[in-house]
Amino acid sequence: MPFDWMKIPYALLTLFIVFNFGMLLNALIQKIGARVGRRYGVPIWQNYADLIKNYGLRSSITHGVMYYLGPVFRLTGGVGLLLFVPTIYGSEMFSNLSFAGDLILALYFVFFGTLGMALGAGESGHPNAAIGITRGLSQVTAAELPFALAVFSVALQYQTFSITDIVAVQQAGFTSWTLFTNPLAVAAAMLSFLGSMMRPPFDVVLAPQEIPIGPPTEYHSSYLALMQTNRAIFPIAKIVLYMSLFFGGAASWPVFFLKVFAIYMVSVLVGVAFPRFRVEQSIRWFLIWAVPLGVLSIVLV
Repeated sequence: MPFDWMKIPYALLTLFIVFNFGMLLNALIQKIGARVGRRYGVPIWQNYADLIKNYGLRSSITHGVMYYLGPVFRLTGGVGLLLFVPTIYGSEMFSNLSFAGDLILALYFVFFGTLGMALGAGESGHPNAAIGITRGLSQVTAAELPFALAVFSVALQYQTFSITDIVAVQQAGFTSWTLFTNPLAVAAAMLSFLGSMMRPPFDVVLAPQEIPIGPPTEYHSSYLALMQTNRAIFPIAKIVLYMSLFFGGAASWPVFFLKVFAIYMVSVLVGVAFPRFRVEQSIRWFLIWAVPLGVLSIVLV
């Protein structure tokens, strides 16, 4: 089957819409966190100003090739996940580059950026960066495991690895959503979601008092701008995957914005209500509560 080159402009349009939506959501979340702490918070446009400033800066620091490719891999994970997951169900314009087995590729993209970032920061030669990578990868692996189990459960339930086919089955009404037909898988995935979004109580690796031992210490200027760009795209891309697998997908942009916002707010509300876990506490929490739910969902299916 020949490739439809007309999909590329529409995929880029999807990327543009999601990037700006992610930037505005990040600013709104910062506002919410500030108001909970009785502060005013940054202006809505501040993230755009910081991004433009960082893209305009250059670095004279010389490291290995992998150091420079780390942020590129990080951004590739977010962009690739978004472009290979259908955004709007039933729309030829916004089906992006999806294909029959896109669910498997989506799982690779979920973890791709994290591994690339780890390799890049590790080549900086800073011992604290290596410590931060070890802690971050340990927590991310524990958080992603229940999500992988939930995805396998859903694939077994619907007998397909096509995200579009999974969304199609859920179009009979909200009671046909995976949320109601396989609640254990959704519960495991949502617990994993809290950790993968790197928000409290699972953000100790990126917490302000922990920054000196994490990769952000080593990256600045345009490299930091690439990471900031990914922070706007990757969370939305992952929520689109969650929305498609567990919450019926979206057949229009208004439904898309509403569902993405609602799912994102789950992690935000948990984040402002609970204190941070240490890394070992986070790993123990996922292994005790989330992983058994994922295993049980597969067994029952």
